[in-house]
Amino acid sequence: TQSTWGALSRLSLPVRPSLNLCRNLSECKMSTALPNNESWSPSSWRSKPIQQQPEYADESAVNAAIAEVSRLPPLVHPGEVDSLKRLLAEAAQGKRFLLQGGDCAERFADCNQSAIESKLKIMLQMSLTLMWGGRVPTVRIARMAGQYAKPRSKPTEMVDGVEVASFKGDNVNGFEPNNRTPDPQRLVRAYFHAAATLNYVRAALDGGFADLHRPHEWDLDFIHDAAKRQDYEKMTEHLQDAMEFMAACGINSSTTPSLKSVDLYSSHEGLLLPYEEALTREVRSKHYNLGAHFLWIGDRTRQLDGAHIEYFRGITNPIGVKVGPSSNPANVVALIQRLNPSNELGKITIITRLGADKVGELLPPFVEAIKTNNLGVLWCSDPMHGNTYTSEDGIKTRHFDQIVKEVLSTASVLRHHGCHLGGVHFEMTGENVTECVGGPQNLSEKDLSLQYTTYCDPRLNYHQSMEVAFLLAGELKKQRKEKEADIRKRKKSADLNGDGLSECASPFISMPTTPPTPLESDIKRRKLQANQPQ
Repeated sequence: TQSTWGALSRLSLPVRPSLNLCRNLSECKMSTALPNNESWSPSSWRSKPIQQQPEYADESAVNAAIAEVSRLPPLVHPGEVDSLKRLLAEAAQGKRFLLQGGDCAERFADCNQSAIESKLKIMLQMSLTLMWGGRVPTVRIARMAGQYAKPRSKPTEMVDGVEVASFKGDNVNGFEPNNRTPDPQRLVRAYFHAAATLNYVRAALDGGFADLHRPHEWDLDFIHDAAKRQDYEKMTEHLQDAMEFMAACGINSSTTPSLKSVDLYSSHEGLLLPYEEALTREVRSKHYNLGAHFLWIGDRTRQLDGAHIEYFRGITNPIGVKVGPSSNPANVVALIQRLNPSNELGKITIITRLGADKVGELLPPFVEAIKTNNLGVLWCSDPMHGNTYTSEDGIKTRHFDQIVKEVLSTASVLRHHGCHLGGVHFEMTGENVTECVGGPQNLSEKDLSLQYTTYCDPRLNYHQSMEVAFLLAGELKKQRKEKEADIRKRKKSADLNGDGLSECASPFISMPTTPPTPLESDIKRRKLQANQPQ
């Protein structure tokens, strides 16, 4: 087996013409310089040290697989990528809330109707719950249609007492111990599984799967606490009443399409750079990774002088940066400035994964460093990766209470430092697995073996995911009430002093004016029509 870098650095991709989305030829000329005057191309990462890449035995087979992917059409459209970036900019301003979630390691076997629908269901129900609590629209990004690769801390692992190569995701090798040799054809299979997944997701959402008129169909049987169940049932009743009221006003999914469908964006960790390069296309002098709408840089591949940062600094997509206990504030600031030299809002999402018991100590220096340098970022909490431990039986798991604690602690620290939590990032599934302990079902370590199906890290099941959403919605509602009370207090004080303070005086307490949503525009139009003389 030849060295990883030796194989990857010599891969050659065919020259691709730019996508035919330009208004004139001058727009289609490739820009090879960023604002920091350093040249960049989709392949400039090859001159940098690289981490977490598989070792392929046959270089020609890798070349052939990457060349095939590069000839295939994009999986997403650049206009969708731009739209997502605008939404994330609004989330950074507090006008939206990001919900990102899905499998730890997506499986080719999950490319089927039932699995896809279960993921859509939990994403939609959680997002609606968060909207109800926060009264702001939710940005939905799924760890779906591409999350087939996983970084590993060790090149080998023990399976039934035998040391084998680590499983690195379905687009690298097989989960079965006798199928751990990296196979470049899996990169091609990954593309087609991602394409099929996205195709059905789009069809399901366009076909009414996301119709809001269904909160009464939610499964709340998992809530054993009588008081909690009453609160949650009351919330779903309020949602149903709101839907029925709008329907009585003539506003329904037939007249207002936004009630029937939602936007759902795809994401994955940008790990295997030859594959990412193959799906990078030039559009109007910008380079987009069109294999996903959103990509993130993992905690193991964020070296400032490394290949991954070199690749990511040149793409137009919004980028997530994982920040764990091994990070330091100065390095993260330099990393953000490297990835986003123009300080474009919506470009960078900081995804903290510090551990529930370390947030209070570790997070404040990062917040202050980013504020001091006036960097525009969206703060997002990943409460999963910092709270993983091994049970007495040797099973990797996470405790529900620690997951909730990290989210709420992160929100509290950010609020204390004049910022706000703009999103959450969960590893979760819509299925009834038993991988995380605790939660509304009060799962114990002895229950883990009942339905432990993850290929890698433990995920929240449907019941645990909904419980997190309800708890977070309660926190968002509490914060919203506190802000409204503070605004009223400040306005009253300003009126008494004659200052004429507006609600937009504080960038933390208030938010910039947002354009009306399609629903608001439709209501306004109907009121105007009703007032017209017959």
